[in-house]
Formats: sequence, structure tokens, C-alpha cells
Amino acid sequence: MSDLTFVFVHGLSGWGSYDVAYRRMPYWGMRGGDLMAFLREKGFSCHAASVAPTGSAWDRACELYAQIAGTRTDYGKAHSGTFRHPRFGRDFLGCPLIPAWNDDTRLVLLGHSFGGATVRMFSELLANGDPDERAAAPDGDLSPLFAGGFGSRIRAVVTLASPLNGTTAYDMFADPDFDPRGVKVSLRSRALARMMSAGTKPRPDGRDPRDYADHDMHIDNALAMNRRLAPLPGVFYFSVPCSFTQEEPDGTHTPRKGIEPLFTMRSRQIGAYTGRTAGGFAVDATWRENDGLVNTVSASFPLGAPWKPLDRERIGPGVWNVFPILRGDHMYLQGGLLHRHDIRGFYLDLLTLIAGLR
Repeated sequence: MSDLTFVFVHGLSGWGSYDVAYRRMPYWGMRGGDLMAFLREKGFSCHAASVAPTGSAWDRACELYAQIAGTRTDYGKAHSGTFRHPRFGRDFLGCPLIPAWNDDTRLVLLGHSFGGATVRMFSELLANGDPDERAAAPDGDLSPLFAGGFGSRIRAVVTLASPLNGTTAYDMFADPDFDPRGVKVSLRSRALARMMSAGTKPRPDGRDPRDYADHDMHIDNALAMNRRLAPLPGVFYFSVPCSFTQEEPDGTHTPRKGIEPLFTMRSRQIGAYTGRTAGGFAVDATWRENDGLVNTVSASFPLGAPWKPLDRERIGPGVWNVFPILRGDHMYLQGGLLHRHDIRGFYLDLLTLIAGLR
């Protein structure tokens, strides 16, 4: 049906096809069954990557490249030295994610949640490389990822419920003028939220704390990343923001009935927060609408980037085409954790749309 290769990248604490957990419950499809298998049956070449569950966008991008290219993971001489961790990671020689990696490759990169930052960083490095890495390593010791020049191999980037500008789920805890604990929720919701938070915290291994996903998802840091990750001229960009809250008379947002129980407390806290980041960014009431973990406004498009509402008849490269807000919580597009959702039709329509671009 298509000469495109679709690579799906999971979010924070997620898993992919290289992980044992994927055989027990596929991240893509979850309770609704393996989405990759369904889409392959429909004629699409689809693959689920496995990247560090709590790693930074940079480290995850390096791992994604190694899987696609079928090579050893190289985090970069300069990066690994700065952030105090080994330069090399897992070797995917002999077990690449996709059968071939060459100039005929046309990748469509889909990232859920923090997977959105991952595929955007990967695209930037693939196209433009990194000057610090080129300066730190001679040509014979430089990963092709950091050399750049492979932008033509990327057809499209799709972000799904992604914190493109960060999420107040992190920033509100650093704001001295806001107390998240003051937002009233049930004891059960608090217990479930603690369970979720425990699964998203990185295990300290001596590296610089800036080299983790939770650092990248603070608003100031996400906005700094956006200044580097400008849209590539020949690449099509799509975003799918989600929302599962309702506005109350006092202007706060509360979760709708049927939200995943794990998200109830965080959704209420995000829905009550306005304030200012450490860097001075003003978080106003437009940031209260959320999907349980990510602010809907943040999932729409990177601030400062060109964008427009999705018009299926007029889709051009180099600009963010923003889907209408999808009424679902943060795991809706994955098929749901406790609540089963059939998302096969959504993805079939999305991939068919992209495959038809000219």
C-alpha cells in the first residue's frame, strides 16, 4: 500500500517490541490488541521501538537511531562526557528494527507523550547532526547520526498527546505560590497517583540529573529545546492533542467521568494550576485543560513554530498540522489501561492520510 516505514515511539515508562513486556501487553493497542499487527495486516510497514523509559530526549534519539540503523548505540563523546555516563549502549547489529536503512528509506515517526520529544530530537540530529559532537570526535569516531545529512529519509513526524512545550505536571511542584496538595482528591486517587509517580522516576546511576525525561518536560527546558527543534522544510508535521476535562464555574478544570483512575489526582491539580515557571514563563488558565498528564494547549504545537488547524485538502511540509482535540485521556490513544478503547480506526485513518500525501 505504501513505500513508507512507520516507526512508533513510546512515552515515559513505556516499552516497545524489544521488551518482554510488549509480548504480555503491547504498548501500542494495550487492551485492544496489538496495533502493529493490525496495521501490518492493512498493508503498512509498522514497527514499535524500545527506548529508555525515563531517558532524556537526546539519549532516546540515539537509541532510536541505533535500532533503525542496526548498529551500536552511541550517545556521543561530548554528550556522555558532559552528562557523566557511558558513551556506548546496546548493540542492534543483526537485529535492526526495520529491514533496510538506506537512501530509499522514508520514515514516518510517531511519538506518544514524551515519545514526541524523542522523534523530534531524532529528526533534528538525523538532518543536521550536532556541532559539539563533530568538534569532539574525529570523522572516524563520529556516529553518522551526529554528522547529519539524512533529512531526506524523513517523510513525516506525528506527536500524540505530547508535551511539546512541557507539562505543568512537573512545574507546579516547583512553584512556591502553589500547593498541589491543597487540591482535594480522594485517598484512593492519591494512592494511585503515588503508584504512577513511582514508575516514572529514574533510578539514579551517577549521571547528571539534566539527562532525564523529567528535566526535559519542565516548561522552561521544553521551550529551550523547541528553539533548536525547528520544523524541517521537507517534513510533514502532525499533532494530536487530547483532553478529558471539563471547565467548572470557577474556571478550574476537573476530569470527566471515565478517566483512567491513575490520572484523577494529577488531572485535578493541573486543572487548578496557574503560575509562573522558574524562568518566568506565565502559565495562565489556558493551560488548565488536560488529558490527565499533559496540558492540551501544550500538545497542540510547539510555541513559536508555524502551525494551522488540520485541513485534509491542504497539507504542506514545514508546518504543524493540528488535529481537532481528541476527547480522550492520556492513554486513550494507546487503547487504554483499565478502560478498553478501540483506536484501530483512528490509526488506520491517520496512516492512510499520510500515505496519500504528495
